[in-house]
Amino acid sequence: MTDAMSRAGAHWWQRGIIYQIYPRSFYDTNGDGVGDLPGILVKLDYLAWLGIDAIWISPVYPSPMADFGYDITDYTDIDPLFGTLKDFDQLVSSAHQLGIKVIMDLVPNHTSDQHPWFVSSRASRESPKRDWYIWKDPAPDGGPPNNWLSNFGGSAWTFDPHTRQYYYHAYLKEQPDLNWRNPDVRAAIHSVMRFWLNRGVDGFRVDVIWHLIKDAEFRHNPPNPEYSAGDWPYRQLLATYTTDRPEVHDIIGGMRAVMDEYDDRLMIGEIYLPLERLVTYYGTAESGCHLPFNFQLISLPWNAAVISAAIEAYEAALPPHGWPNWVLGNHDKLRIAARVGQGQARVAAMLLLTLRGTPTIYYGDELGLAGVPISSELAQDPWEQRQPGLGLGRDPSRTPMQWDATPHAGFSTRQPWLPVTPDYQILNVAIAQANPDSVLTLYQRIIALRRAEPALHAGCYRLVCATNDMLAYTRQAGTRRFLVALNLSEKPVQVPFPALSPARIVLSTHLDREGDACERSIDLRAEEGAICALDE
Repeated sequence: MTDAMSRAGAHWWQRGIIYQIYPRSFYDTNGDGVGDLPGILVKLDYLAWLGIDAIWISPVYPSPMADFGYDITDYTDIDPLFGTLKDFDQLVSSAHQLGIKVIMDLVPNHTSDQHPWFVSSRASRESPKRDWYIWKDPAPDGGPPNNWLSNFGGSAWTFDPHTRQYYYHAYLKEQPDLNWRNPDVRAAIHSVMRFWLNRGVDGFRVDVIWHLIKDAEFRHNPPNPEYSAGDWPYRQLLATYTTDRPEVHDIIGGMRAVMDEYDDRLMIGEIYLPLERLVTYYGTAESGCHLPFNFQLISLPWNAAVISAAIEAYEAALPPHGWPNWVLGNHDKLRIAARVGQGQARVAAMLLLTLRGTPTIYYGDELGLAGVPISSELAQDPWEQRQPGLGLGRDPSRTPMQWDATPHAGFSTRQPWLPVTPDYQILNVAIAQANPDSVLTLYQRIIALRRAEPALHAGCYRLVCATNDMLAYTRQAGTRRFLVALNLSEKPVQVPFPALSPARIVLSTHLDREGDACERSIDLRAEEGAICALDE
C-alpha cells in the first residue's frame, strides 16, 4: 500500500475515534434506573479525558420499547424516558464545545406498529399510507405469502384480520418494515435526516442498512446448506431475497445526497455481510456509505494468522476512495473481554487503536467489562425471550456503566434495569482512572499517542509477521515509523524488527518497560502488546 493511499484526508472521521453509547446504560440522572441524555451530558468531561472524537448514541426516539428503542413511533422527538429535545440540543452544543461530534442512530428499515404511519396503513387497504409498508395477500392455503423468516424467530409475516393481508417484519411483529420502493417513504426519511442535521448532528449510524429493500417478486428464500440443528433458526434459509438487494445502493445514494447537503457529515452503515459484499457499500466516492461497519474483529477467532489475513484481505478489497474502519464490540455481541479474556482485552485495545482506519469503542470496553450473566428470569431482550437457550441474548453486553464503588456502581440511585457486575466495587471508572496500570488508562494512553502521532492515525500499514501467537505490523507517515507487536497467547514470544532497525518502546500494555531500547527483536511476555518507535 502506498503512502498516498494510506493518507487520511481532511475529514474528522478519518482521524478520529468513535465511542458508542447505549443510553439506557450509560448514566441515570433522575433515579428511574435507566440512563438518559442528561446523563451523557454529565459525563462529557470523562469522554473528553478519554480522548474520543465522536459519540454514537443508540436510539432515543419515542418508542414503546418492544426492542428497546429500535421500534420508533416518532422520528423527530425524544422519548421522555431519555429526556427532551432541549436536553438533546444542550448535549450537542456542549459536546461540540469540547470538540466531540455527535452521531445519531437512524432506523429507516422499520417503525413501531404504533407509529402513526403504520396505524394509518393498517386502517384500510385504501389508506394513503397503505403502500408505505409491505402488504401481501395470503398464499393459496391462507398462510404467509412466502417462506421469509424473522430474525427474532418464526415467519416474517403477520396476518392482519381487519384488512385480510399479511405485513412483513424482518424483526418483531411490532416492527413492520417500511416499503422503500415508495418514493414518499424515501422523502419522509430524508426529511427526518434533515431535521436532525439542522440541529447540529454530525452523522448517522444507519441501522440494518443492507435490509432496506426486498425482492420485488417476493420469491422464496433458498435453503441454507450450512444450517445445522441447534443453530439460529433464521439461518435455515439464505436471505437472498430479503437483504443485500441490488436496488439498495440507489437508496443509499439518495441518503448520501442528503448528507452531502451539509458540511463534512458522516454516514455509517450497519452491515453484516461477507467482505466481498461489504465493500460494495462504499459505492462511489459520492454515493456510498462513508464507513460500512467492518465487524470482522467481532467474529474472527482470536488467532494472529487469521486476523492478519483478514486485515490484508480487507485492505486489498477497499475501493480507492474507501477508508477502513474497525469494531471490537457493540450492543448486539458479547463484549471483547468475555470473548478473549481480561489479559487479551488489553492486547485487543492496542490492536483496535493502531490499525489503519477509524476505530469504534463500545462503552465499558475501555474498563474491561466482560458483561453480566443474565438469568432467564431477569432477561429483558426480546430476542432471548423468543429464542431462549441459543445464546442469542444481548443483555449481557448492555449492562450499566460502572462509575464508582457506591451502590449500583454509581450508575443510578435505584436498582438499574439490568444488574451491574458483582465486582463493581473494584471494577469502575473512579478506581481505574487512579490506577496507571488499568485497562482504562491503557486506552487513554494509546488514544493520546495515536492523536499525537500521524503515523498511528493516518499512516500506511505493513505486515511484519503473523503466527498463531504473534502479530506485528508497522505504521508509517513520512519519516515516523512505529512497530506494533502483539502477543495473542499466554506464553512469551519474540518479535523481530523489520530490517534490523533500532527501536524504543514508547507504550506497552505493561508499564514497567516503556522507554526501553531494543535491538533486532523484542521479547513480549504473555498477553503483552507494545508500540515501538523505529529508526530513533
